[in-house]
Amino acid sequence: MVLADLGRKITAALRSLSNATIINEEVLNAMLKEVCAALLEADMNIKLVKQLRENVKATIDLENMPSGLNKRRMIQHAVFKELVKLVDPGVKSWTPTKGKNNIIMFVGLQGSGKTTTCTKLLSLNSYTEMDPVIIAAEGVEKFKTENFEIIIVDTSGRHKQEDSLFEEMLQVSNAVQPDNIVYVMDASIGQACEAQAKAFKDKVDVASVIVTKLDGHAKGGGALSAVAATKSPIIFIGTGEHIDDFEPFKTQPFISKLLGMGDIEGLIDKVNELKLNDNEELIDKLKHGQFTLRDMYEQFQNIMKMGPIGQIMGMIPGFGTDFLSKDNEQKSVARLEKFLTIMDSMNDQELDNKDGAKLFSKQQNRVQRVARGAGVATRDVQELLTQYSKFAQMVKKKGGIKGLFKGGDMSKNVNPSQMARLNQQMAKMMDPRVLHHMGGMAGLQSMMRQFQKGASGNMK
Repeated sequence: MVLADLGRKITAALRSLSNATIINEEVLNAMLKEVCAALLEADMNIKLVKQLRENVKATIDLENMPSGLNKRRMIQHAVFKELVKLVDPGVKSWTPTKGKNNIIMFVGLQGSGKTTTCTKLLSLNSYTEMDPVIIAAEGVEKFKTENFEIIIVDTSGRHKQEDSLFEEMLQVSNAVQPDNIVYVMDASIGQACEAQAKAFKDKVDVASVIVTKLDGHAKGGGALSAVAATKSPIIFIGTGEHIDDFEPFKTQPFISKLLGMGDIEGLIDKVNELKLNDNEELIDKLKHGQFTLRDMYEQFQNIMKMGPIGQIMGMIPGFGTDFLSKDNEQKSVARLEKFLTIMDSMNDQELDNKDGAKLFSKQQNRVQRVARGAGVATRDVQELLTQYSKFAQMVKKKGGIKGLFKGGDMSKNVNPSQMARLNQQMAKMMDPRVLHHMGGMAGLQSMMRQFQKGASGNMK
């Protein structure tokens, strides 16, 4: 995601505070200059950037600030708060009502991603009627009679100058009487979408916004800030062409991930959604220092179930700016899928052996057989076994419950209160005995960095 560049620049500006011996007006102004420059490069509205700077300056009174307060932390909090305000219109988003028909109409410019977004939100059957108003009215009526709770209406693309198409959009709106009108905004046009958003807002009652194409354009910041033009909340963002590249938008977690601070609640939700089976068998094996290829296979499958790796890593503090690259994510997924394919070609004896790497080392014919079965080179099998050995070493380490989040980049962008809360939440989310034997989140971080390092190497 190109917005990760914005996050890196803002994070670098905030980290400059740590290099300053004394926090004074000169240091504060220099930091704000870097933050504002980064926002302007992301095509943020200059008025909004100016307002952000003025608000931070008004909040931080260095001369009258009590000596006991952490000035660096206060400044970081003020910047974070203002960034959240940039993308938060302060209006609660519409939510469907259970037990009744909920009609949602999508509007937006041609090519902004409306139709793709509709399919991401809900799959719709095609319809061959020529009159769009009849299509919408009859379709909605059919779904009402079939008691569908969510009904999505897509409209043809239109430019703000095309009065005839706007008239059609108005007719469709009058015909279906939507409960929620969603404006689909193309992030690639940056600040220009403010005028477009106002034009749509003048014609129909836009209640929600979805921003698409946030993965490949430097002007995403301008598009996000332009949401103020509609006074409507962003409900989802599209970060790619695939069906999984679509996520709910929450202002604070979004800014938190942008700055590499993670999204703890989002990570907890993702893991809870997996509904993992009982861990007793795995815990028992870990107690005896055992970690088999089958265990690694199951953990890789769990990672795949959680969704795009870039999204998951972005939720972990310290990972955000390193894992949001689409190129890195694609390489990681390809490598993960190759490893799963290789292990699919192994038999039970190989998967359940207490030290699978040694078994293959002693009997090289097994490597050749598995490579043939998986359709890969023998070096790929050896690479998997090398990775397994490294993972097994990490898993066998006992980091201790109190040391779960020590070490690595995990703690750089998380304040002590966040760290304590993360500790408590992770204890609820996962069996602490599993985390204990995995070396905690620091062990997970080290494991994933090793995996990423391998993914950026020889991809065949």
